[in-house]
Amino acid sequence: MTMDVKTNYERWLNSPRVSAEDKKLLRSLSQEQIDDAFFKNAEFGTGGLRGVLGPGTNRVNVHTVGRISVGFAQYLLSRFPKGKAEEMGIAISHDNRFMSREFTLLAADIFNRMGIKVYIFDALRSTPELSFAVRDNHCCGGIMITASHNPKNYNGYKVYDEKGCQLIPSLVEDMLRYIDALPDELSYEVPEAAKKGETIVLGAETDERYYAEVKKVQVHPELDKTGFKVVYSPQHGASYEGAMAVFSSLGYEIIPVKEQCVHDPNFGATLSPNPEVAKAWDLPLEYARKHKAQLVVMTDPDGDRCGLAYEGKDGDYHRLTGNESAALLIDYILSEKKKMGVLPENPVMYDTIVSSSLGKEVAASYGVKTESFLTGFKFIGSRIGYYEDRGNGPTFVFGYEESYGCLASPFVRDKDGIQAILLYTEMTLFHARNGRDLGEAYEELQQRFGYHLATMKDMYFEGMEGNATMQRLMKGLHAKPRTSIAGLKVAYTEDYLNDVRRFADGKKEDITGLPSSDVLKFFLEDGSTLCIRPSGTEPKVKFYIEVKGEKEGLAEKAEKLFEEFRKDLGI
Repeated sequence: MTMDVKTNYERWLNSPRVSAEDKKLLRSLSQEQIDDAFFKNAEFGTGGLRGVLGPGTNRVNVHTVGRISVGFAQYLLSRFPKGKAEEMGIAISHDNRFMSREFTLLAADIFNRMGIKVYIFDALRSTPELSFAVRDNHCCGGIMITASHNPKNYNGYKVYDEKGCQLIPSLVEDMLRYIDALPDELSYEVPEAAKKGETIVLGAETDERYYAEVKKVQVHPELDKTGFKVVYSPQHGASYEGAMAVFSSLGYEIIPVKEQCVHDPNFGATLSPNPEVAKAWDLPLEYARKHKAQLVVMTDPDGDRCGLAYEGKDGDYHRLTGNESAALLIDYILSEKKKMGVLPENPVMYDTIVSSSLGKEVAASYGVKTESFLTGFKFIGSRIGYYEDRGNGPTFVFGYEESYGCLASPFVRDKDGIQAILLYTEMTLFHARNGRDLGEAYEELQQRFGYHLATMKDMYFEGMEGNATMQRLMKGLHAKPRTSIAGLKVAYTEDYLNDVRRFADGKKEDITGLPSSDVLKFFLEDGSTLCIRPSGTEPKVKFYIEVKGEKEGLAEKAEKLFEEFRKDLGI
């Protein structure tokens, strides 16, 4: 037991602020569990604060959430003229997880005590609707209590600016200065304002304004929906009511996965709340086969991501990855808008450095330029706001991440699972009316642009020792540039931590316009790419691999790249 771990563990056991129940739990922990709970403070990553629920400095609990809330409130008060942040207020929402409502009410109470008005919903609402509520109520910021698609023992805390966009790293650093200046999570106090803020409960009126904007993303609302069936699962989460309200008002025949429509923090009717995981689809696909549905759509618990599976001509159901579904959707939206003459001048699409190159190739074929950002939708939301403030920038037409997150209309500034399922459903119906399933439509796309296969692998590094191993791994990669991977020469490497692009001939270029981040991307001589980055929300390293070429053998090629690289790293 290190001194820091021991000191913090005993501090919690001896603090009058820690409940008897939590102290009992702490005494029952193994040494390994104690180390993991206390070896560091819970940190902000790509999706805000996210961690395991429970007592400890490296856990999400009323003490860590309370301290962050005080710091975030102080940060917001500092950003606006005196009295302005208090008047504008902050919007707070939450998902279905354990302690989500309690954390929402705790944060609301702290903000009120510090003089700031708070808008909360009467029950859980999705992440995109929280972003909408910030903008709709002209708030100075927002909070979403969620751990997105993480396992049930997690929760988290996302923070938003006045535009409904998650804070980008430079703003997070400003906020962290206020948090770091506070006493520890068991010693901080809430500054009491002379005039307390009020709490206003948002209800159906906000919902209806949000739904009305979602419906505007349709490209062909006139399509005949007769006989077209869609199975939908919200994975026990916050999108159920909103998605069903939108779908039912537009005439779609939607079959909800009833067992997964219950707001259950245990996620009792699903094997995983993450649409990227195959076992998350077991029950929805059972429903699809039973009802002979043409499409299955799924949002994650906080409603910002959307996955889909389609019925093929073989009668079976096939899932599309986030890269594949986004490429299809980009092609559908841009081609149809171009036919209709409504594609704007100077259009721009946003993706990330780990997204497949297929999306930008499709966009370019319609005269749409692409800007790529680090992982985290906040960078896309921030860029929309940047051009909005300038008043003379390109017009946003689409933004997406490879992990099932996309945005079609910027009335929110985060990825929006309800916009996504509506457009994916319309796209599938459009292709069906033209005699194609999504597999056939994707095959046509590949024939036009060449075959691409993009996949993601991950490796977990749990606990204090795992965290140290992960840091050593990344440090070694930055220090020792690779010249070949799996027998293929590295044409150049992009090192986003040191903001440099290194070529095989020794030439170097600065990478500009992106904040530093612990990410490396290798561009191989045959056009393949391999990108490696630590997750910002879980103790794991992610490997993003894309290979191109003939259709046959791409999967084997991607697997070989990963395995050879893994062996080279000694993990």
